[in-house]
Amino acid sequence: MAFSGYKTISEVLKEFQVTYNEFNFMEETEFQVPDYFRDDLELVMREGVVDNSEFAICENLIYPVLKEVWKCYTSKFTLWSHQSLIYNDSLSGFPEYILARRSPLGKVVFDQPYFILVEAKQDNFEAGWAQCLAEMIAAQRLNGELPITIFGIVSNGKIWQFGKLEGGNFTTNINIYTIQNLDQIFTAVNYIFQQCELQLNNLVAA
Repeated sequence: MAFSGYKTISEVLKEFQVTYNEFNFMEETEFQVPDYFRDDLELVMREGVVDNSEFAICENLIYPVLKEVWKCYTSKFTLWSHQSLIYNDSLSGFPEYILARRSPLGKVVFDQPYFILVEAKQDNFEAGWAQCLAEMIAAQRLNGELPITIFGIVSNGKIWQFGKLEGGNFTTNINIYTIQNLDQIFTAVNYIFQQCELQLNNLVAA
């Protein structure tokens, strides 16, 4: 089944025998949000139609934040948009965004390990997390024996939720983040990128 076929978290947990937990694991890593970004986002939210579709949410609210943080990590990671992710017939599809190691063969090569999966949903967070968790499981299995924590983000652009998959344990962060507190969203996203960088550095050093 494609990722989009999963509609509830429970369905994914049962099928793949993953344990569900809730815990505030997120921390905040300082990030200086540029003034031009604040001004542009304010203009777009005031004058534009930012959430009439999942494509609009991606383009106007999610990708700009991810891209701004990713700029600090371009030597290590590539941020892929709507890239095919296939493990088998039950785990395949096109996540909105995937953060993967930057391939030594060049930026156009989609290379493991995969660290972050992002799903956009129009207020249906249950279905969003069902699909995101399926994507995280696919990424984990594609990573093989690499001991990597996979992070997930589900957002409708205005509300951001975070989760992580460690082995057979899936944890959702209890606290949520909102676009009204832009600085906090950036520190949270930067924290996840930093954790991915630490994991990659450990893999390289091993």
